[in-house]
Amino acid sequence: MRMRLFLTVGSQMPFDRLTAAVARWSREHPGHEVVAQVGRTALPRAELQGLDWTALMAPADHSARCAWADLIVAHAGMGSVLTALDHGKPLLVMPRRGALRETRNDHQVDTARRLRQWPGVAVAMDPPALAAMLDRWCAHGWVAPRPDAGPRPERQRLIDHLGAAIRNGRRRAG
Repeated sequence: MRMRLFLTVGSQMPFDRLTAAVARWSREHPGHEVVAQVGRTALPRAELQGLDWTALMAPADHSARCAWADLIVAHAGMGSVLTALDHGKPLLVMPRRGALRETRNDHQVDTARRLRQWPGVAVAMDPPALAAMLDRWCAHGWVAPRPDAGPRPERQRLIDHLGAAIRNGRRRAG
């Protein structure tokens, strides 16, 4: 199955481990369209081969790519998760790791573990698992229950939970 994949690593920082894994997979599986928003990556251009990439995207361009994609691959950031849900697109996430200095702590690992139960979200904890899920998706279709667009009670609970966590975090930081 020919796939249109959109990789997004968020706007705050690059995620070179994820970017390299998707680029490697794309080179090994020619024939798929892979568009990527990679942040200010430190990867050499040779490692980005296989991707139609840009560092950052305007919000309208990002939204258009999400709408275009058959599958969104992203870090386990809540903006990416909510965007995929808003577009009714399946999402494959790989969390940033604090121990690898990809983020300040393992909050994305915790988020990814919780996301495993959400319809339309699949989680790969490392590059080999990510490649295996992409292979399975191409061969058999989606690897998790497909999301439905539009409001759902569990989506609203997630939004409410995230809003409370953000507000509590701001109070502690302030």
